[in-house]
Parts: sequence; structure tokens; C-alpha cells
Amino acid sequence: MINVTKAFLPPLAEYVKHLEGIWERCHLTNHGPLVNELEVKLQKYLGVKHFFFVNNGTIALQIAIKALNVTGEVITTPFSYVATTSSIVWENATPVFADIDPITFTIDPSRIEAAITPATTAILATHVFGIPCNVEAIEKIAQKHKLKVIYDAAHAFGVKYKGKSILNYGNVSTLSFHATKLFHTVEGGAIITDDDDLAHRIGYMRNFGHKGQEEFWGLGVNGKNSEFHAAMGLCMLPRVNEIIEARRQAHKIYSTCLDVLKLQTGKQLPDVEWNFSYYPIVFDSERTLMAVRDALNALYIYPRRYFFPSLSTLNYVAPGNTPIANDISCRILCLPLYFDLSEEDITRICDIIKNIIKYSKPA
Repeated sequence: MINVTKAFLPPLAEYVKHLEGIWERCHLTNHGPLVNELEVKLQKYLGVKHFFFVNNGTIALQIAIKALNVTGEVITTPFSYVATTSSIVWENATPVFADIDPITFTIDPSRIEAAITPATTAILATHVFGIPCNVEAIEKIAQKHKLKVIYDAAHAFGVKYKGKSILNYGNVSTLSFHATKLFHTVEGGAIITDDDDLAHRIGYMRNFGHKGQEEFWGLGVNGKNSEFHAAMGLCMLPRVNEIIEARRQAHKIYSTCLDVLKLQTGKQLPDVEWNFSYYPIVFDSERTLMAVRDALNALYIYPRRYFFPSLSTLNYVAPGNTPIANDISCRILCLPLYFDLSEEDITRICDIIKNIIKYSKPA
């Protein structure tokens, strides 16, 4: 069976070594030494100022929204994982959808500006598949209209733009360290900011608002993570560059094999150092996509329809005018991609796709 992704696991002996230390200390959670060590190492690796390790990428978004006092309307993308939208709604704000750029799949800055109303307080944009948003255009819009900017960077671990971590843009960026990500802690996430005052709030908010054992700074939530998850992260971090390189090679094989089909994939802005986190392809129709998916599934190969459906069609939001996202979400498929996916398997996947497309076209 070949799934769309497969979690990388480090040598068991390395993880067990960390477990032995946890057993000796009996310090399981509440900002233990492994959590503190991982935060320092990730802060340095990613080149960011303030880094907070939390228990998942969704709580990272929720804390970011709360810490920035975001209310009213939030302009966001219809093309992302559902947590991007659900976090806004969960925090009692209103998502307003701006359509996407059909080339990069990220939110279209020109459509952001058109969606701004007196009730707009923030922009929540996603670096889709790790492809950076047009951060410079979004920054200009945010400054002009005095809006906060949150980037859902769940896919963007290690991505750089003009030599600078993409996580340094906006007021806050958030990461996911779920097991499906190229860097994971089994479950986990992070909040990143370069704002000292905002970092002060986030630091308290992720731990119930505690200020010592018997005093509270203010409202908080349980966003902290455990020593067990940090142990996995400490085992994974030395291997990140190797993991990214393996994914780069898999991308190259896919692109060579599928070049004859001239299928659309996500296009990067110039000056981007990408992490090769996904391999999306856009078919000419949903009918073709379904035929390809069914043929692959029949051979126990499971790509995923990332991201379907368009978030502007969710039953708990007001629908948006997002024809581009609605169209692409029906025609896009992410192919299997992970560290030890073999060239033989990639070639077999490509051959199946080419055969389906060949025989589905009229003579």
C-alpha cells in the first residue's frame, strides 16, 4: 500500500535514549528540559526570534488569533486545510474568502483588497503546499488598512524567501508538526513572532495564563506540549535536510516522468528556497481526476484531494465568490510523496496516470 504520505521515524534506539531520561526525571510535561531544548534548536534552525512549541497546528492558529485580539471579519483563503477556516470561526470571528491565484494556489492580494470592509481586522493567509504567499503585496495592504496578518505556514517548515525564513513575515506565523509533515513531533505545532509584546502574551496564553502557581496573567488555554513529543522532534531535527533532499529527488522523478502530460503544478515566486512538501497536479477536469484516483486506488495507491472541497462551501460559513478555488479544488490531486518512496513506485504511479489520460481522451 502506498499512501499520500508516510511518517519518517528515526532509529528507535535514539528515541528510547530520550525516554530513559524522561523516566529518570519523571518530568513529563509543563515545559520540561526536552521541550526547552527543542524550542531553542528550532528557533536557531529556522532563524526566528520568538518560537513557542505547542500541542498542534490548530491551537497555534487559535492562540495567534486570540493573542492579536482579532475580531470581526478576517480575510482568508478558500484553498487550505479546514483548520485555517475553523480556527477563525472557533474564535468567534467571521471568515471572508478572497479567491486564489490560479498559478501559485495562494490567496490573491488584489482580491484581498477588494474584500476589505470597515469590519475587517486581519488577514489569515496560507503558504499552500509550502509555496509562499505574495508576502510583500500582503504587507502593503495590511499597512495601508491597519490589518493584522497571520500566516498559516503548516506546510512551510524550512522555506525561505530572499534568504529569509518565510516565518518572519506577518505578525504571526504558525506551523504544524503533525506526523504527516516533513518535520514532525507526532502531534505538535508552533507559533512564531518577532514582536516582543506579542510573544509575552503568547507565552502566558499557551499555559492557561499561569503566572506562577497561584497567580494568573490573564486568559489562557492548554497549548503546551509534552516531553515525549519533544523527544521525537529532537530525533527528527538532525535529519531534516536529508528528508528535504529525498523529497527533492522524488519531485525530480515525478516531473521528468509526467513532463509529457504538461499538467499544472504549483509555481513558486522567484527567490524561494522550497521544502518539496507536496506534489500537486491539476487535471483538465474532475472526471479525469476521479478516473486517475480510482485506477490508483485499485492498485492500493492512495493520493489525496488536497484541498477539497473549497472552504467557501463549508456549511458553517457564508459562501464566498471564489470560482478559481472552487474549480481548482475539484481538479487537483496530491501524489504520494515521502522520504523512502522508491523511484520504481514513482515511475509506476506516473505510468498509471499517463495510461488513464491517454485512454480517456477522444481519438
